[in-house]
Amino acid sequence: MNAGKGVVLVSWRDITHGSHVFEAGNAKNFKTGDWRSRKPVFVKDKCKQCLLCFPVCPDSAIMLDENTQVKGFDMDFCKGCLCCKEVCNFGAIEGEDV
Repeated sequence: MNAGKGVVLVSWRDITHGSHVFEAGNAKNFKTGDWRSRKPVFVKDKCKQCLLCFPVCPDSAIMLDENTQVKGFDMDFCKGCLCCKEVCNFGAIEGEDV
């Protein structure tokens, strides 16, 4: 049902059950990025491509290009924890309010 101004209402029957894991490796099936209140901002000029941010992201939201270099964030999955910002020694990841 369309509620106007781009807002689409969804019935509770169509929403995935919270805190249930139905099968392993299915996180990419559920876009959870709209949960966040903060978001990372990638500052490409400061990035040294050390990749320290990549393994700490609990949501696999850090995107790499074909040369295995950080190219940004997949905001469909990033929950805004900013763990990536905490491990970045070069200030290449900043945080801002959503």
